[in-house]
Amino acid sequence: MNTSTIPLIIHGKDILQPTHERKYPISLTTPQPSPGFFQGATPDLAIQAIESSASVFPAWSRTDPSHRRQLLLNLARLLRTQTPHIQTLIESEIHCSHQWTEENISVSINMIEETASLITDTLTGIIPPSKGPSFALVLKKPLGVVLGIAPWNAPLILGFRAIVAAVAGGNCVVFKGSELSPRTHHFIAGLFREAGFPPGVVNFVLHRPEDAAEVYEVMIEHPAVRKCNFTGSTGVGRVIAAKAVRALKPVLLELGGKNSVVVLEDADLGQAAEEIVKAGFLNNGQICMSTDLVYVFRSVAGELIGRILERLYAEERPHRVISRASRDRLMGLVDDARDKGAVIHQAGNPFAEDPLGFPATVIEGVTESMEFYTVESFGPVFGIVVVESEQQGLEMVKRSAYGLSSAVFTRDHFKALEMSGELAAGAVHVNAGTVHDEATLPHGGLGDSGWGRFGGRWGLEEFLQTRTVVLNKCRASL
Repeated sequence: MNTSTIPLIIHGKDILQPTHERKYPISLTTPQPSPGFFQGATPDLAIQAIESSASVFPAWSRTDPSHRRQLLLNLARLLRTQTPHIQTLIESEIHCSHQWTEENISVSINMIEETASLITDTLTGIIPPSKGPSFALVLKKPLGVVLGIAPWNAPLILGFRAIVAAVAGGNCVVFKGSELSPRTHHFIAGLFREAGFPPGVVNFVLHRPEDAAEVYEVMIEHPAVRKCNFTGSTGVGRVIAAKAVRALKPVLLELGGKNSVVVLEDADLGQAAEEIVKAGFLNNGQICMSTDLVYVFRSVAGELIGRILERLYAEERPHRVISRASRDRLMGLVDDARDKGAVIHQAGNPFAEDPLGFPATVIEGVTESMEFYTVESFGPVFGIVVVESEQQGLEMVKRSAYGLSSAVFTRDHFKALEMSGELAAGAVHVNAGTVHDEATLPHGGLGDSGWGRFGGRWGLEEFLQTRTVVLNKCRASL
């Protein structure tokens, strides 16, 4: 971008207020000249974005599915050409590794292309049996205007995910980006415009943190908005859902996770340690699917802990979290665990003097009395719980309020399948880490981890409504 202020995008046009009203400073933690501001939305601008989308919905909803497919393929092609630019953008905003930016780009492209391939099949209706001389037709139709809200931690993947399935199904989207990744989220919205999507099909708003409630409420209560999807913390998700229910609007929620790993006695402990460390520390542990708790049988606990610590002390990835508040919260969780008897192991950290630096950390000897046992860490920290039996481990995992991702390590695949049926989580990974998602799979949680599913045909179905048409035979006139 050539401007020092990131604009909103409404009906294909960049929107900047003529005054300094609601402009918000961009906070980048990597050295960069004049990061500038972004334009925050007022309630009036938020309504303009919705009404723009509502005005084009009738025409967009009637476009041929093949046309929508071609536009999505244009989008994926453009994203490929922008790889170096978007890598720099993401790394500057959320100070992540090059590996994480590459993951963001490849997963986003796969998601867009997979969704494009599913459009026609997912929109196909059915003719169920109907009583009497009649035919019942069940049709699938788009909802209308969808409000999509994405977080900063996987800004490209989750930004596209908030939009792609909805527009593929014939809906229009008002995309509400994060103040912590405004440039990346503006890039996403701008790419839809560049790919040839008509003005208003994807509009883009940002807001200052202090304006969140005001802007969200005016949008969710607008009659043109028919559904909201939100990815973020459980606490904020409760507020989003409560206000949506008051307005009688459905919501798709993918929220936090206290993701658990169960390591059985017959597990390949080297493989388990490798996968646990990888899933615990990737992107500084700031992934909703990051490993938080490891339940291991006492008979193999010593060896597994030794293998994990060997990898911890060899950890070369520098770790920084997104804010001082996040760092302070992690320090509080670790201090509480230490005070209650846990042993704290930490890797070296080249960012030790950085106000956002936090070392890769393993908490050995986690108990149910510790805050860490129930609070999502969302940082480069995981804990180890030693259990006496498979049943004890299962019961402890099942008591968790969260249910997003989990893993089981064992050589007995039948046993793993049995346990997978017992674990209340949206996904169970056998002999692999908790951080895993693919464009062909449903993704979402249970309990405090939300409801509904993104991904594959399940994600497309979330943004379609069914309508029944019953055709009766016309009686002959007398």
